[in-house]
Amino acid sequence: MSILVVGSVALDTVETPFGSCSEELGGSASYFSIAAQHFDKVNMVAVVGTDFPKEHVRFFEGRGVNLEGLQVEEGDTFRWRGEYGFELGEAKTLSTCVNVFEHFHPVIPENFKNSDYVFLANIDPGLQYEVLEQVGSPKFVACDTMNFWISGKKDQLLRTIEKVDAFILNDSEVRQLTGEPNLLKAARNILTMGPRIVVIKKGEHGALLITRDFTFAAPAYPVELLYDPTGAGDSFAGGFVGFMARCDDLSEDSLRLAVMYGTVMASFAVERFGVQRLAEIDTFIILDRLKELKKLSEFQLQLP
Repeated sequence: MSILVVGSVALDTVETPFGSCSEELGGSASYFSIAAQHFDKVNMVAVVGTDFPKEHVRFFEGRGVNLEGLQVEEGDTFRWRGEYGFELGEAKTLSTCVNVFEHFHPVIPENFKNSDYVFLANIDPGLQYEVLEQVGSPKFVACDTMNFWISGKKDQLLRTIEKVDAFILNDSEVRQLTGEPNLLKAARNILTMGPRIVVIKKGEHGALLITRDFTFAAPAYPVELLYDPTGAGDSFAGGFVGFMARCDDLSEDSLRLAVMYGTVMASFAVERFGVQRLAEIDTFIILDRLKELKKLSEFQLQLP
């Protein structure tokens, strides 16, 4: 199988109570790609400026990420600067320099158009829809979003998610989109909007997967060395979609396991700044953590 991701590539400057980084490789497409490439081939469509470091290009290529769709435009690369408090739940944005990303319109290379699995990362829902108009008939399309698009471009977002299979968003975004405080009711509301799968990321409280037929809850992996939560959600999506592409099976069992893989990849992402930790791990390390995560909720039930 093959995976197409369309999103942002950025240079992030982040400060947390446990350290800081400057001009670190970031962006939704970056985190997703480095997580997903552990499972299958990844084709990236994004934009960077002429200042984008060549070592980052070599890094992607060294991980097997196909950069044929990476546009290089005259100007500076998208930059984000933020900080986290001790709770690490939500970043405080200190500055955002959109730069060349401001005029980005995704152009899908011809040999990417037949990608079997597509992930529409967190970008303008109008751009996400442009992607859907260019691809063929993928087996599975997943979509992410954020509160900014929900409040500012809700109509375009609804038009986009009507055409996707899975909608991945966090608990506050679910409530904002639907106006429903109960997550299960909110998710079932979203299921009437088009997607047949809703995945709710709840950070340190795990993740929920809801369909019309079943609900699955996965615990979060308890991370002791948590440095930077930036990109955890995109890494979750990389594990989730990456596993779905590798097994090429949309059954209930596969969806449940995909959520577990997503949780595992997110847990690795937060252990370093940027995508460093995601690049260090291998299949055996991923499987070991998956087994540990499974043990967290196992128990022997003896009926009276």
